[in-house]
Amino acid sequence: MICINKQGRRIGKVGQKTMSREVERSNKSMRRFYSMGEVEAITSLSRSTIYRKVAAGTFPAQVTISVGRIGWERRAVDEWCEAQLAAGGHRG
Repeated sequence: MICINKQGRRIGKVGQKTMSREVERSNKSMRRFYSMGEVEAITSLSRSTIYRKVAAGTFPAQVTISVGRIGWERRAVDEWCEAQLAAGGHRG
């Protein structure tokens, strides 16, 4: 099955893992999640550092998506990254 946006443009297959930027932009109000691997890639932090920062309250907490599946809200992770850039990042 193919998804069609409001303008009648084909945007991909249902169940496709990656969502096009167009769909993401048109669905800003919808909650989207990053997987652990995506969070690691985006932030350049290791898994253990991410969990350590979550425990310290210095990184957004993960949410349970379903049994055995967690994720991070994209907006929260993106805002954290922007805050790190605005603060000049960690230079230590």
